[in-house]
Amino acid sequence: MIRLALIALLAGTAPAHAQTPTPPVPRSTGTPYAARSLPDRIILTPAADPARGMAVAYRTDAAQSPSEAQIAIAVDGPTLEEKAQTIAGSPGTAKDSANGPALYHQIRFDNLTPDTVYAYRLKGSAGWSEWLQFRTASTEAKPFRFLYLGDIQNGILTYASRVIRQAFHANGGIELVAHAGDLAAQRDDLDHDDEWGEWNQAGGYNWSIVPQLPATGNHEYVDVALPDGTESRRLGPYFPLQFALPDNGVPGLKTTYFVDYQGVRFIILDGTSAIDLGTMAQQTQWLDATLASSKATWNIVLFHQPVFTCARPQDTAEIKAAWKPVFDKRKVDLVLQGHDHCYSRLTSEAGREASATARRNGAIQGPVYLVSVTGAKMYGLNDRARTQPDRTAEATELYQVVDVANDGGIDRLTFRTFTASGKLYDGFDLEKRADGNHLTDTTEPTIAQRTCTGLIGPDGGKCVARGK
Repeated sequence: MIRLALIALLAGTAPAHAQTPTPPVPRSTGTPYAARSLPDRIILTPAADPARGMAVAYRTDAAQSPSEAQIAIAVDGPTLEEKAQTIAGSPGTAKDSANGPALYHQIRFDNLTPDTVYAYRLKGSAGWSEWLQFRTASTEAKPFRFLYLGDIQNGILTYASRVIRQAFHANGGIELVAHAGDLAAQRDDLDHDDEWGEWNQAGGYNWSIVPQLPATGNHEYVDVALPDGTESRRLGPYFPLQFALPDNGVPGLKTTYFVDYQGVRFIILDGTSAIDLGTMAQQTQWLDATLASSKATWNIVLFHQPVFTCARPQDTAEIKAAWKPVFDKRKVDLVLQGHDHCYSRLTSEAGREASATARRNGAIQGPVYLVSVTGAKMYGLNDRARTQPDRTAEATELYQVVDVANDGGIDRLTFRTFTASGKLYDGFDLEKRADGNHLTDTTEPTIAQRTCTGLIGPDGGKCVARGK
């Protein structure tokens, strides 16, 4: 019957019910990401109080059911195991994939000493992993550096990996990594397990020694068909397996949480759940209460869908209406976002000229809104992006380095945006004075604005930024 249908199709007389076979979902190049006898996909995440707690998620083959780790205060000789404490977690969670069966494990390290270097290792069916080190946070406000990455999502190993590695190679002392969602595509770009394998390979050991702060994007969710024929969304299986996050967010919504790190409160929201799954009111109430209770010097909010878009025709209306008033009222300092696959730094909805004039006149700076992208998928800038944000880019892979410091009694955030090859593209300093925040553009040399000119991209080849 299949052969007859194929002959008929070739002859142009195929029956009405004949369908073109669905092409297979592509796989990553080379060796599949099968679980092996030693732990892999090791991801460190902070507790709500990272001075006293951390957590780790990792994967093993199906033979290693127990979740087992050893942890010790780091010493300077090869004797870590002598005083190591063995910690057991719940048995691993089984997950079958195109790469075969695997077990995902999570272990929490509690009652740690602040501002102390620890080493840990994890048990696989063939033995222990290497020792991996991290430092707990200080209980006091103390200078530190964090990395902010927009959507990694596409071309994860091919393109985004070099951006991530450049960020770590060129900027020592990174203590946290903030991800603005869409870490993987989870559509049909690649098999989902391969995508997460590439994401882990792209960051390598950095993900296991530097605490990660991930927000969920729309691509962390998968589409599901409801009995009435409509579609909804469900959080994909890999995100909750790969990240052992603090459980201090909106009740029942573990993709929201906050972390206090050395004078900064990081608040992570879930825009997809808010817009598509009816949790906007709960998240807004929790956001307001979490900001109201903050004793941190700086408050930074991280989520995926931007309030002010640089690529899409319209701003994200639901989020703008619900969350922007809270950001204004509670004097949020930075709002870190992704989703648009372009770069935007916006300091005033009135536009860049109005913002520059206000700064010259000594005006207080409200929340600074950032959008960035790390992976290969690019969108073209919308019309507003030509005049509203202070600085934009298209067809450009980027990473952001933020230094938190107190210089001579002045609290300062130093924000710098770099291209994939390490060129400084944008930067500003945000000072917290008695009357409020004041923003100063960097005086360091930056490269020219990167946009497409017709079909020609900013690097002289084709423009890879498509319209949204």
